Parts: sequence; structure tokens; C-alpha cells
Amino acid sequence: MRRRTILKAATLGTTTAAALPVLSGCSDDDGSPSKSISLTFDADAYETKTKTVSTADGDKKVTYRFWEAVMYVAKPVDEKYQSLNVMVPVKIGDKEIDASGAPILLDNAIAGYMSSSVTGGSGGMGGGGAAPGGAAPSGAPGGGGGMPTGAAPSGGAAPGGAMPSDAAGGGAPSGGTQPGGGMMGGGQMVGNGDLALAAGYVVVQPGARGRDNEKDGKYYGKAPAVIVDLKAAVRYIRHNKGRIPGNTNWIVSSGTSAGGAMSALLGASGDSPLYDAYLKEIGAADAGDAIFASADWCPITDLDHSDMAYEWMYSGADMGGKTADQTVSKALQAQFAEYQASLKLKGEGGFGTLTARNYDDYLLKTYLEPAATTYLKALSDSERTAYLKAQSWITWSGGRATFAWDDFVAHVGRSKSVPAFDAFDTSAAENIEFGGETTDARHFTLYSLRHATGKSGAQLDGDLPEKIKLMNPMYFIGQKNSARSKNWWIRVGTSDTATSLTVVGNLAASLENLGDNVNTLMYWDGGHGANEDADDFIKWIAQITGYGK
Repeated sequence: MRRRTILKAATLGTTTAAALPVLSGCSDDDGSPSKSISLTFDADAYETKTKTVSTADGDKKVTYRFWEAVMYVAKPVDEKYQSLNVMVPVKIGDKEIDASGAPILLDNAIAGYMSSSVTGGSGGMGGGGAAPGGAAPSGAPGGGGGMPTGAAPSGGAAPGGAMPSDAAGGGAPSGGTQPGGGMMGGGQMVGNGDLALAAGYVVVQPGARGRDNEKDGKYYGKAPAVIVDLKAAVRYIRHNKGRIPGNTNWIVSSGTSAGGAMSALLGASGDSPLYDAYLKEIGAADAGDAIFASADWCPITDLDHSDMAYEWMYSGADMGGKTADQTVSKALQAQFAEYQASLKLKGEGGFGTLTARNYDDYLLKTYLEPAATTYLKALSDSERTAYLKAQSWITWSGGRATFAWDDFVAHVGRSKSVPAFDAFDTSAAENIEFGGETTDARHFTLYSLRHATGKSGAQLDGDLPEKIKLMNPMYFIGQKNSARSKNWWIRVGTSDTATSLTVVGNLAASLENLGDNVNTLMYWDGGHGANEDADDFIKWIAQITGYGK
């Protein structure tokens, strides 16, 4: 028995400019493809829609063409997730625009390494995952992808700032606009996709398989399915150069949390042949998957080293009135020291080689104290006085904030138990991400595997070492992949305890060491998913592409 899947774009009082796209691919009930699907984009199958976008320059009414749920592979495993939306602006206000040569923002909504679908429409993401724009925190039902699972960090929300990560909601920023921020009143985030559309850019929203995909006891979205799907989406865009509007040489990826990790991986692993067999299996287009720029908010990445990094930073921090098991924590800290030494990274601004001994000082001087200084300078005198009274561990002198590392860590607290990512009972989202076809969750580090089994000689399942490599941008950066992105926008909140701040620090430093254009910033008191300078991100795209000059 076969079923025919037909997906239609939603109509919200909009004008239909052409026939809605019909997905003609058929599949058997077990999900296996029975008919190859055309990879030629139907340029006429769109709806015309309008939306009003709040920007730093005021509200803008955008008229755009919308293609919904276009399959981007010829042999999809699941049509619901292996499809994408395309949005092309044709009028901003009363001015008609031509976006045929505009940058293309590939805006993923992946959260918690869960599946993400674009079906269900109204010109945005549907199904699981974060809201479009990469602005929502990770933390789909079932936890994961860096969503904090423990007690909320101390300190609370700063005046006018973003709320630190919490146990219930993954740290969505609170209401109020930071200087240069991308937030609207009431705490609603302005999506990067909407702002890009209002700037005249083409926006593509890709769906992707995830760790939760399962049918009849078979899992089909475990690692590396998510990055394979994103690469296939890039290949589809490039394959349809001239049919999908926009400049395929200016593809910019964006994502948050697990989506930020995948955006970083997409940027680092461009055109790597290591994915070819996976891409061939799903019928990806015969085109390149390198992208021009990668934008990554609070990326939950470098997973195989994240437990050790977390303990280096949060070992003695309070979590619900308790501290982590210090025996386990210290063992992981020792591993971090070895790992960090192996990277041989130079810090920004001539800092020197980054080690476990000096990384706290590096974070303080390079990111944390400048972030606090910027935040405090933007407050009124009365607000600043009140904040400093509440946070007496911060010294404010000569218009500059200084503080001790231990006081900072105590301020943010920790939100994950130990180990934070490869849990001994395989309950963490990342354990599930590295599951197998018939196994929902597996250990992916030798330390947790051997500790949990009590077998000092235990080894990871034979397929895991390669898959772990395929999920880590640090591997491809370490290999100096020549087809990687050369432009990077990296952001994280200082109160984001979903992973260690060294993860962002190492990502940025490794790229800077290769000579890439890296724009890195930490938002003071920002929680998981904070995006406080979204308008600046859109301007950055114009700057690096030269578009609109």
C-alpha cells in the first residue's frame, strides 16, 4: 500500500500568485522512498504574503513571495523534515525591490538536537524546534541540546537585560531591550529571518531530522542526520542557482543552541567528502555545500569534550544548594587540561597560548569584563547604582567593571549535574543524539562509558568515533578545511550555563588563529538563546558581502 503526500502552503488572507507547490514524491508506509523527487525548484509555485517587522529603524511592512515545504532531496527519508521554506522580499514599504542578487540567510530552527519541520506554515517554522530566527532557546520537550536541567543560576535578571538561563524554559531572555538589541517589548524576540527579510535578503528555512525521529522501533534522525540534511539544503539552493532568487555565493547560516552548533559545523565542514555517502543515500543535489558565513548563538558543540569543559568552569558552583560530585568533577577537569593543551590555541589580542591555568583570566579580560562594562555604561546612574548594590562583587571604577573569576561563577551558578552531557545513565539529550538505528541512547565518551560499565577496557561502538567527528566543527577547523566559512558571527550570554564558555572561546580562537573574520561577543547577564544585537547582525551581513553599496 502506498500513500501520496500533498503539502499545501497556508493562506492567511494573502494573494496566491501561482499554483501552490505539490510534493509529488510517494513513499511506502515504512517511510522508504518509492519515487525519486525532482530537485528543480518551481519558481512559479509561490504565495504572496505580507508581514510587519520591527527593526532598529522602525516598523517595516514587507511584501514577499513564499514557497512552503519544498523537498530538498530526491530520496527523502521523511518528507516532513527534509523540506524547506523560501521567502523572497519583493516590496519593502511602498518600494519594490529586486532580491535576485541578495544574500541568502539559511535560518535553521533546530533546538535540543530535535527534529525541525517547516510544514504547518504561515510563513514560518512549524513542528518541533525553536521559533524562526534562531532566537528561541533550546529546550524542546524531552530536554536537551544544552537546555539547562538543574537549578536556575543566581543573580536574576539584570535591569533591562536578559534573564539568566533557568530550569524551566532554557533561559529565554526577559523583556526589555538591550542597547543595539533585537528584542521587542514583552520579551518577544525578533527573528533573524524577519530582520533579514526586512533588509531585502532572501530567507531559507530548512527542516531537518533529529534525535526524536523513530518509526517501528527504528531511529532515523540520530547523528549525523541533522548536519547531512542541512548540507543537502545548501546543495539544493546552489543546484537551483538562478531559479531560487539570491546570490548563492553569499549563503549565511544562522542557528541557536543545537542549531548554533549545526550552523558552526556547516560553516567549518564545507564540501568535506566525509559526508558524501550520507548525502548520496538521500539523493542530495550534486553541488557544493560550503557557505559564505556562519552565525552561531550559544552553540552546544564540541560535545565529546564538553563534560570536561563544564567541570573546568562550574566544578565548585552551586546547583540547588549542592555541588557536583568532586571526584568525577576533578577527573574531568584533568582531562580538560590535557585537551586544551593539545589545541595549542593563541588567545585574542596577543594573549598567548590558552591553557586550563590561564583560561579564566582570558575570559575575564577578553569577554566578561568588557561585557559588564558595556552593560553598566548603558544604564542610567540610578539603575547602575542599584545593580552594583545588588552585585557587590563587581568593582566599578573609572567607567570600567572588574571582578574575580570565582565571584562570577558563583553569580551564574551551574545548571547541569555531572557529567553534564554524557550522563552515566545515558539520559542526556546528547546521549540520545548519538544513539543508533535500534538504540535510543549511547555513551559517546570513554570516561562515561567506562565509569558506567565499570569496565576499564570498554570501547565505544565501532560507528561512533567517525560520527562524533562528523558532528564537531573543531575537527574540521583543526584540519584547516580550506572550504570552511571565512566569516563568523558568534554570540553567547554570560549567564548561559548550558555549556562552558570555553566552548565559544575555543571556537572563536581557533578560527582567529586561521585568519578568519570572527566577530565574537558575550551578552552580560544574557541567558540561553539571548540575541541582543540582531539588527547589528543584519548590518554585518551587508558589510561582509558588500550588498547594497
